[in-house]
Amino acid sequence: MNLKHAFAFLLLICIGSIPLKSRAVGIEFNHGSWAEFNLSGCSDQERNLYTFKSGQVLTAGNNDPLWDDAYANIYVYNAVANNILNVPDGTKEQREAKYAEALVGRAFEYLNLVNIFGNHYDPATAATDYGVPILLSEEVGDGASYVRNTVAEVYNQIMSDLKTATPLLPEVATNVYHPNRTIGYAFQARMFLYMGDYENALTNANEALKLNDQLLDMKPYTTTYSTFGRIVLASNPDETFPEDVSNVENIFMRNLGGAGSGFYRAVVASKDLLETFKSHLAPDGEDMRLSLFFATDEANFTMNPSSEPEHFKGYSTYAPYINQNAGFTTPEIYLIAAECEARIGSISRALQLLDKLRDARIKNNVHYVEATDAPNRTEALRLVIDERRREFALQGAPRLIDLKRLNREDWFRKDIVHSANGETWTLPANDPRYIMPVPQTVLDFNPDMPQYDR
Repeated sequence: MNLKHAFAFLLLICIGSIPLKSRAVGIEFNHGSWAEFNLSGCSDQERNLYTFKSGQVLTAGNNDPLWDDAYANIYVYNAVANNILNVPDGTKEQREAKYAEALVGRAFEYLNLVNIFGNHYDPATAATDYGVPILLSEEVGDGASYVRNTVAEVYNQIMSDLKTATPLLPEVATNVYHPNRTIGYAFQARMFLYMGDYENALTNANEALKLNDQLLDMKPYTTTYSTFGRIVLASNPDETFPEDVSNVENIFMRNLGGAGSGFYRAVVASKDLLETFKSHLAPDGEDMRLSLFFATDEANFTMNPSSEPEHFKGYSTYAPYINQNAGFTTPEIYLIAAECEARIGSISRALQLLDKLRDARIKNNVHYVEATDAPNRTEALRLVIDERRREFALQGAPRLIDLKRLNREDWFRKDIVHSANGETWTLPANDPRYIMPVPQTVLDFNPDMPQYDR
């Protein structure tokens, strides 16, 4: 998946985190001012997403980057996976490592695809629910038609690729843009979590944490004027927030950086999201994810320290200006382990995992007390899911997938409400509109491909 081009689309899908957009809906930042929020400048596709339109979302003639770029990448991964073991160059170990990397990349694309364009995995219906076409060959014939495989078949393919790849991955990769052994376990932990197989998810999360449990301490950082590079060490403004290969949390890097010019300073956080950052804080506590990645009321988005700030009183806009990772990070592994512990293991260990992550995120963090904060598994789960929302806020697909999987549980189920210009739109829990439609450009070549009624 080309995450640079798909990021804006994913953000619009991630309902519940985004009430309205600024630049994305025709709002321009003027020097020292902020225009009113509205939908007037929004594209038809963005309005369709924001208002939970039924049926097709993309307008006629428009391609879907989520679908197209994913399959473009799968084509490349297939070409490598099907041929690399037979090339004469390199050692056997090097060829196997590249083969494993191709399998991991293919699995990454398919896990995103099946969760965006299919019903969430349910063992009772996965064998009949529509998934996405599984393509395992790099040879594409003219006029070829494709079968829409079931959700179960797609997951079985992902599982097969990961099981084959994991023992072949190197313990240490060239850099975080290439998968290592940690990813084999981390990826399986995510996959099993989505499947509701919490025992296997926990086992793999624990194996991943044995190999890498590093966290980045965000507390020493602050924000300054500028766009990219606005997050710096408070003690040394010349040292910017570590990104990509420099961030110890990144274990498999998939960039979101290309989305910055299109969506940073253009997405406003919902009140519901902002409230989660305020929960369980000491009077002098500060969640650095809110302080560093969002700007509230005003900010100087220039390279000039004397420039007058832009004002947006009463709003918090998303403006991290860092190259974020939509691949795999150690915080996700902590949160998978914590959720599985809350569900089937030790509540105490779930809270310990949360506290360790929060210690790296929150100034003057107050640790959870099991007797009062999580006296049962449901309350422990609430703490974990709130932490997932804070950690993955506005980073693409995680919130969408969490809503789809958790809405099936009574303790979580929620309706999403959007409003603008005096109108209100509601997306009930488990509504089929959570499932994105196969693009019409694909259906034009495959008119018999079955669709969800959304």
